[in-house]
Amino acid sequence: MVIMKKIFFTIICFSIIGTSFGQKKEVKEIKYRRSSLEVILFESDDYPKKDTVIAAYNKAPFPDKYNNHSIEVQPLNPKKYPVTEEEMVAAGIKKTQKDIALGNLPEAGLIIDKYLKENKIANKMIAKWFNRAEDGSFDMNLIGERGMYDASQIDISVANNTVRGTAALADAGEDLIKNTFLVVSKLKFVDNEVAASISREIAIASASLISNSLIRDATIKSANMAYEKAKEGYSVWTSAYLYQLEWNDSIASVFYNNMWVNKSNIDSQKVAAFDSTNLFKLKFIGKEKASSLVTYSLKKGEGQRTDIEVIELATIRNIDAVYAKLQKEYDVFKTKTPLYTGYPITAKIGLKEGINAGDKFEILEQLLDEETGKITYKQKGVIKVDKKNIWDNRYSADENKEAQLDENGKPVEFTTFKGGKKYYSGMLIRQLK
Repeated sequence: MVIMKKIFFTIICFSIIGTSFGQKKEVKEIKYRRSSLEVILFESDDYPKKDTVIAAYNKAPFPDKYNNHSIEVQPLNPKKYPVTEEEMVAAGIKKTQKDIALGNLPEAGLIIDKYLKENKIANKMIAKWFNRAEDGSFDMNLIGERGMYDASQIDISVANNTVRGTAALADAGEDLIKNTFLVVSKLKFVDNEVAASISREIAIASASLISNSLIRDATIKSANMAYEKAKEGYSVWTSAYLYQLEWNDSIASVFYNNMWVNKSNIDSQKVAAFDSTNLFKLKFIGKEKASSLVTYSLKKGEGQRTDIEVIELATIRNIDAVYAKLQKEYDVFKTKTPLYTGYPITAKIGLKEGINAGDKFEILEQLLDEETGKITYKQKGVIKVDKKNIWDNRYSADENKEAQLDENGKPVEFTTFKGGKKYYSGMLIRQLK
């Protein structure tokens, strides 16, 4: 029998239970390639409720659509990486009086860059990918696990002499290593009265320059009204800086030829070369912000939650919100999610991921080239979020209220989409702009 060059990768990698095509089929276990992610906390100076906010950050669930690529580094302490005035001028950064009053750090990006370089964070992320041991040796076990390869078949000594092995290495670099990200999160819990007072002072100062007394008085009145409305409670602010690990054919060639060390043949010069190299870098992709208002009325509306619980809820949901913004804004950071069922079309994503009614997603089918082992993705259609069936999977969404129930009285744990009957569980979806 002639072996097909391309076969559906989902048949190999997905364990699915269900009935015939077109009927409801539920995924029992899904294995698919995910992007990898490390998260680092950018420490800030003291601010209200800091300990509670930091505890909430540490309690927040890791984004489950990514592989956890933790390299176990300490949080970023900005005091250890000071930025000079000359560096700020060169970068075109100005610090205003409002920044100083609110404890803002417009130079945070420069601080992060210093932290990444001085701690060789990119090197550590590469070392994690190749399971670097204390003696400096590497192996392919993690690559094999996340890429669903036979690690022994892509051992370097084999890969250099086989088409499949070389292709597998290239495929792993393109689909795994290159899709490794770092998010540095800076948290702030601001007393709204402070920010509201500063805004009022600025508005009144501007109004004092208005010659027309009626307009001036109206502007001052508006400033005072805005202050009264905005001063209550606190605001949780999250700024997230997104970086991507750089990996290409040139970097791979230098790494495999000059730094790769097998357990059976330790080369001290290659070990030293990896330790000292500046070859590996993290590229800045972009920044997003999210804020959540924590008011006294919110606390009352949430039932019996304590102050700590309200702050925790706002902080964790805020973290989720900023991740959703990064995913929507930057295509490279978007996740793939397997369909839970093919008809009706459902997937285990919801409000936590920033899903809105009418959002569009492309349906992807994974294809495997049998000769090279390379995986490609083919678009099979476009679906839309059903506005009547969006899963509220936000942190603590099921507390103090009835959980979402389906027509049979069972909890809803997925979002429903519209767009056809030809899909099946295990196919992947990715959001479109």
